[in-house]
Amino acid sequence: MDSLFYPLLGGLLVGLSSLTMLALLGRITGISGIFAGIITGEAASQWRWAFFAGLLSGPVLYHLLSGTSASAPSEAGIATIIAGGLLVGFGTRFAGGCTSGHGICGIGRLSPRSIAATATFMAAGILTVYAARHLLSGQ
Repeated sequence: MDSLFYPLLGGLLVGLSSLTMLALLGRITGISGIFAGIITGEAASQWRWAFFAGLLSGPVLYHLLSGTSASAPSEAGIATIIAGGLLVGFGTRFAGGCTSGHGICGIGRLSPRSIAATATFMAAGILTVYAARHLLSGQ
């Protein structure tokens, strides 16, 4: 199968799952909000656990069924990975949502708040990569 087909299929599946979640549960598919509900023990969180289990098992199942190898482990140390995770968690709470909630669902609903948040995420990511690769690495 042509490798150009996979991003299209992935995008269609993400869009379909987000639309299904909104239609069936009336909820936005924002990963940080779903995970926060699990951590806080929010009522009626069975669907949250099912979503989270699918999020973790989906890639494993894909690699088992397709026979492709998993991604290489990160070269970053465990402290960097933990710090990055905590910063992402703080950022999603500060922004009132994550890239999936704002970028996929919010922009799809033409939410000005989500458009601004996504533009901010993207600008921060671009600046961070530029600084890490060109300013901090001495190149």
